[in-house]
Amino acid sequence: MPQVDGVLLDIDGVLATSWEPIPGAVETIAWLRAEGVPFRLITNTTTHTRHALAATLGAGGFDITADEIVTAVTATATYLRSRHANATVFVLSDGDPSGDLDGITIGGIDVADVIVLGGANASFSYATMNQIFRRLMEGATLIGMHRNLFWRTTDGWELDGGAFLTGLETAAGVEATICGKPARAYFEAALTPMGVPAARSVMVGDDIVNDIAGGQAAGCRGVLVRTGKYRPGDEDRGTPDAALDSIAELPAWLRGEV
Repeated sequence: MPQVDGVLLDIDGVLATSWEPIPGAVETIAWLRAEGVPFRLITNTTTHTRHALAATLGAGGFDITADEIVTAVTATATYLRSRHANATVFVLSDGDPSGDLDGITIGGIDVADVIVLGGANASFSYATMNQIFRRLMEGATLIGMHRNLFWRTTDGWELDGGAFLTGLETAAGVEATICGKPARAYFEAALTPMGVPAARSVMVGDDIVNDIAGGQAAGCRGVLVRTGKYRPGDEDRGTPDAALDSIAELPAWLRGEV
């Protein structure tokens, strides 16, 4: 197995499902820390700020700090500050992302220069989507925190924001800028603070497109776990460098034992 000097980990479906730790996940994080292996949690989750994520994971037994988490919301905020500093932005997402959107001018759909879509929830109604569509037809810019089409909770499969994003792109004839996974810059932003080159890092995820293919396109190796949104046959829908039953097997894989 090639040398691995740093690890990127998805959260939902890899470390936890509906915030309940997946068996072996807490122990894997503890092992990485004990072995001195740098890691970052790189997530398209938009329900929590970084600090709230760290607190929620901590309540589940994970030893994680906010500085070790990179979210699609923080990536979106960075992009907005650099490319749309004076714009009025409408944000539609699950949870409250405002804690990670400091310095961004938030406004209603009808006055927005930029439309940002995050994770889906009940607020993604026809009426709201139609308002957004009209604003895009009038020239507003479309940004996606991520392109996730669906995810899996303890209640079952759920449609995510990427499905709505794709519909809006097709209807309005526009192309959204994506700030989270699978954007290459997102993976690079997570690797840079660790000082680890992509060629010596691994992305561990349950999403064959956004986690595995996205990480590989950024130069990382991709390890698929058969938990979360994984579906039988995903190994054949992409080319993961390895497929593990769960995150619990990662230490053994990193030691070259599986």
